[in-house]
Amino acid sequence: MNDSGRDEADGQVRLAVGDPAPDFTLPTHNEGELNLAWYQGRKNVVLAFYPADWTPVCATQVPAYQQVIDRFDEYDCQLLCISCDSVPCHVAWAKSMGGLQFPLMADFWPHGEVARKYGVLNKKGYAERTVFLIDKKGIIRWIERLHPARLPNNEDLFRQLAELSE
Repeated sequence: MNDSGRDEADGQVRLAVGDPAPDFTLPTHNEGELNLAWYQGRKNVVLAFYPADWTPVCATQVPAYQQVIDRFDEYDCQLLCISCDSVPCHVAWAKSMGGLQFPLMADFWPHGEVARKYGVLNKKGYAERTVFLIDKKGIIRWIERLHPARLPNNEDLFRQLAELSE
C-alpha cells in the first residue's frame, strides 16, 4: 500500500479505524433500497461483508447473526450483510433459512462497487469476509478482516459494541 491509502495492486482504498464510512445505497432482499447515511445520528451500524450466498462458511455466518439479532438491538445497532450476489439470490437464500430479520444487501450492479469502496473486493469478484463497526457519526470504529474459511467472532463484535456504548 502506498501513502495515499491505495493498494497499488488493485487500486482499492484500504479503510482503517477512524476513517469516515463511505456512503452507499443498495437494494436488499426485504426492504427495497437502503442508504447507509440514513442511519447516521440514529444507530450504530455493523456492515458484514461476506463472499457469497449458499456457500458453507457464509451459511454458518449469516444464520449465526439471526440467532443473536436481539443483541444488536441492545446496542442500538443495525446489522447490514453485503455480498455481490443479486437480490433474487438473496431472497431465495433468506427463504431457505426461514427468513431473516435484517437485510441482505445486493452489491450486484455495478458489480462490487460498495465492496470496492470499502477495499474488500477480491480479484475473483467476491467480497472478502470483513466486518466493519460504524458509529452513529458515520466513523469506522472497528474492523475484523478474516480469511474466507474463518467465521467472525460475534463475541468480539459485541465487546466492541459495548465499548462504543460506554
